Amino acid sequence: MDSDSGELSDGDLVSAAGPDHFSSKSLALQAQKKILSKMASKTMANMLIDDTSSEIFDELYKVTIEHMKSKKDAHKIMKDLIKVAIKIAILYRNNQFNAGEMEIIEKFRKKLNQAAMTVVSFYEVEFTFDKNVLSGLLNECRDLVHELVERHLTARSHARINHVFDQFASVEFLAALYSLDGECRPHLKKICDGINKLLDEKIL
Repeated sequence: MDSDSGELSDGDLVSAAGPDHFSSKSLALQAQKKILSKMASKTMANMLIDDTSSEIFDELYKVTIEHMKSKKDAHKIMKDLIKVAIKIAILYRNNQFNAGEMEIIEKFRKKLNQAAMTVVSFYEVEFTFDKNVLSGLLNECRDLVHELVERHLTARSHARINHVFDQFASVEFLAALYSLDGECRPHLKKICDGINKLLDEKIL
């Protein structure tokens, strides 16, 4: 599943959703179509990334640009995030995880839920933000993702996972994201609005 034949080249992605016209949804649709076209089973018609998650990803892209000062680098991170998320979703929906891995999924869900609630709480409750606490939770999520896909994906995907979490779990990024007078504040509000919606709908 993670062979070179199933990978998306930079050319493939930039042609449809270049750095100047970023859309998580279009990128995810393209990645899904590309990955599924390499699989024997093509029965999945449903979009693997929902509208609310796409909106959160779009805001993450914007704050990543603010932090990295590079549309190209931000686009690469989001591309890696979306590709890993879709591959895990495909594995899950095709019942590829064994009993032990399903236990890891439950641990990951609980940890991701904890991280999501912490993201929102740190935004909504003044003077509670602790970059080290949030970074620690996100890095625990990273470790569980690595453990989950160990049997299924190649070193290339593990490198993508590290690339994503190296950005979003870094204390420098989190400090910039939660800066009270920083340019990321409006984006953080939209991210938290989206997370709250996913929490209310029991998706997170």
